Amino acid sequence: MLTQDYLMRILLQFAEIVRRSWTKARKEHDPKAAADMLEDAVGEATDIDGGVLLSLSPESIASVMQVSGVDPQISGYIARSLLLASAYLNEAGEHALAAVRADQARAIADAYGLDLPTTAEEMESLLADDADVEVEEAEPILALLGFEEGPAAAPSPLVAEAPEDSRA
Repeated sequence: MLTQDYLMRILLQFAEIVRRSWTKARKEHDPKAAADMLEDAVGEATDIDGGVLLSLSPESIASVMQVSGVDPQISGYIARSLLLASAYLNEAGEHALAAVRADQARAIADAYGLDLPTTAEEMESLLADDADVEVEEAEPILALLGFEEGPAAAPSPLVAEAPEDSRA
């Protein structure tokens, strides 16, 4: 039960970071800051120093995550987040770093048997460039990336609801 609560908390935090990064990239027009948010979340989710982890080669990052015992569900969110960070970095003009993040995402996906978008068209469809897009409209894009259950859709595992009549 404790492990499930921990996993649920991590997954909910990832979903929230993805939502915030979407807002940062689309509404605030700051894709670099959006990518930074996602990269920071990777370090927090793995309990491995994020700067060190993201400095590894694609093959090494996947191996370190496997040896460290990172949960496969969390690994899926990490891979999708790195792929999204790659797209944001491309938008920010940091093409070399974007390529590294995409390669890292794909290496993690390969190591854990995950599916990620493979073509430029699929990625472009995920990141339709429309500044008037409301955050709620990001739902289909987030779902396509594998973030189906956001904080609004899933109950918090850390908060129990009080009974209707708590005056005994």
